[in-house]
Amino acid sequence: MSEKTKKAAVIGYPVDHSLSPLIHNTWIAQYGLDANYRAINVLPQNLQQWVESLAQDGFVGFNVTLPHKVEIMALCDTVDDRARRIGAVNTVSVDGSGRLHGTNTDAFGFIQNLREEAPDWAPENGPAMILGAGGAARAAVYALLESGVDQIVICNRNADRAAALAHDARQFVTRDISIQTLDWHDRSKGVFAAALLVNTTSLGMSGQPPLDIDLGHAGCAVYDIVYRPLITPLLRSAQERGLPIITGLGMLLHQARPAFEMWFGVLPDVDPALKKQIEGSAT
Repeated sequence: MSEKTKKAAVIGYPVDHSLSPLIHNTWIAQYGLDANYRAINVLPQNLQQWVESLAQDGFVGFNVTLPHKVEIMALCDTVDDRARRIGAVNTVSVDGSGRLHGTNTDAFGFIQNLREEAPDWAPENGPAMILGAGGAARAAVYALLESGVDQIVICNRNADRAAALAHDARQFVTRDISIQTLDWHDRSKGVFAAALLVNTTSLGMSGQPPLDIDLGHAGCAVYDIVYRPLITPLLRSAQERGLPIITGLGMLLHQARPAFEMWFGVLPDVDPALKKQIEGSAT
């Protein structure tokens, strides 16, 4: 690696499982760039120290994953409107003066994946039901409102967090919208009226309990942002009932594209070969 090599990374804890290095380094090789991208485990108590060192060590930017997406905002010199409205930063660029500029590409990745994997879905199809109220849920709600969805129901195990997200989401747009919350125990009832169900929780992820929800009366498209395993118990249940499914892998791939462009000046494509390679690594 030369002094001119552009460096980028993903920071989080734990982050060893991240597929981001595979994605970005594949693009780096594809476009013949003098650059590299790696995963760095950063404990919460060491976040500020690490962020300062990355800026000083010549990094052009970095991605941010759990549990740092909110805390990183206070360490950025600027945070754009999108990230502020979502309430989380997942991508940081570092300028020539070492200043940190935070943004959020999760909303872009979420909606691009939805449109690609479920071409029959449209904002006017009906209400969207969001399971979860963390950073990913915030990005999903923002993306859906921006796309024109007018009815959203937020269902989370912590009712206060669901209420906080609903309150914040109402500030996203000026048009007439309906954003409601639903008690976690009533989640199976809520699915009945949904045109789109989105799981943003970790339930169903490898090593986590499955998401317990009854899709017996559902007629909606089912989107799970979990990508390990690629077909979660929720998506398998949806498949068995003939419901359209959207896996989380495309969101991961598409959110990486604007970040890569920000750092390296090239907007990459998600081609079938890369998608197949990432699918193999996710299973």
